[in-house]
Amino acid sequence: MKRLSLSALVAAALLGLAACGEKPQEMNANGVKQDNAAFSGVGQSQYVQAGWTAGDKGSWEQQLKARAQYGQNDYTRVGAQPK
Repeated sequence: MKRLSLSALVAAALLGLAACGEKPQEMNANGVKQDNAAFSGVGQSQYVQAGWTAGDKGSWEQQLKARAQYGQNDYTRVGAQPK
């Protein structure tokens, strides 16, 4: 009985230690991929907002301002005025 409980304890310890292992995380051969600027966009798509051209920072900022003012501003959406 004592030997069985000791075996169970050793098996549980080994399983516990095996679960704590971590595989090495190495970079790929090309290195880290750098992100593009947000205004560079994805080019032409059916989801691109009309009036925005990919790569034009000015039109990107204009679209963000319009979206913040008309699409995400609850006061202009329901017609109420802030107090």
